Amino acid sequence: MDTAPFWPRKSPHFLAVRGAVRESLEQLGWPEQVYVGLSGGADSLALVAALCAEVRVATTSVHALCIDHGVQDGSGDIAKQAAAHAERWGATASVIPVEVVRDSAGGMEAEARRVRYQAFAEVAGEMTPVFVAHTAEDQAETLLLSSLRGHISTMAFATEIEGAKIYRPLLGIRRADTLGACAELGVQAWHDPQNEREDFRRVAIRKTVVPMLSEIIGGDAVAPLAAAANNAAADDAVLHSLIPQEYGVGGENIDKHEELDCNELSGLAQPVRQRIIARWLVAKDVLVTRAGLAAIDALCSAWSGQGGVAVGDAYAKNPRSRLEVVRVGGKLRLLRFHAP
Repeated sequence: MDTAPFWPRKSPHFLAVRGAVRESLEQLGWPEQVYVGLSGGADSLALVAALCAEVRVATTSVHALCIDHGVQDGSGDIAKQAAAHAERWGATASVIPVEVVRDSAGGMEAEARRVRYQAFAEVAGEMTPVFVAHTAEDQAETLLLSSLRGHISTMAFATEIEGAKIYRPLLGIRRADTLGACAELGVQAWHDPQNEREDFRRVAIRKTVVPMLSEIIGGDAVAPLAAAANNAAADDAVLHSLIPQEYGVGGENIDKHEELDCNELSGLAQPVRQRIIARWLVAKDVLVTRAGLAAIDALCSAWSGQGGVAVGDAYAKNPRSRLEVVRVGGKLRLLRFHAP
């Protein structure tokens, strides 16, 4: 194996990415193996390259997972090219084709995300870390989008998605560094044409709202937005730590509960109670909305005999049935009603 550095001696952008990756590997105790999601874009290419550079003096092995969603022409070739880059840097790589339901009730973008993380979980299992390349820009955009939906959500460094242990080492890294790292490495990153479609809300936030905010404050809007998101993520972690043990640490075992006890929930603080309910719904593949969550919460905290709350299937469409969360015998239950 060639041990010569594959990066130029002067590469400040790549060095910044490597520093973030090294810190994450140290925090995880330099695991024996790390998987990493690789789309072929600048962010994920810089992440894979940084991992490969850092583990050259360690026993950690890097395996890139290149998911072919098949929703765009030539997606298979893009995935293969990304895998080839990873292999040139010393990683192993797999191209994994997945099937995306284009008319999923949750939308094609959400469905693609779901099957991508499912594929990560199938390969990596429940223990091996999977690194993904979300940056400070992604964190800022997520904060703005979720705020407009009336419920703040952020990206945590460590989380579990679809059964995969996900880590985000680049949340403090700017997109200028990942783009700069690719330029320093002499690698051509793939640019997803959907990132130019401003009819997608995230793209509109990125291309219109964030620059406008930067102009209004006379400086960089991403940094303070990302900092606020990181603070919110830390607050959220504390609230999840307050979830009672019977629901699992952080709600990890909530999928085992077929019903929730309203009396138990009503005695909890609202932020903790609603997190339990939301995780329970997600575990049942139910779409969680702000209005729906508030109405379901009221079945516990403001019970006056009201009827059930209609909710939607996240990944299944059945026009002849409907789902409701109802209170029966002091318990929250999810029931499906079929049309005659």
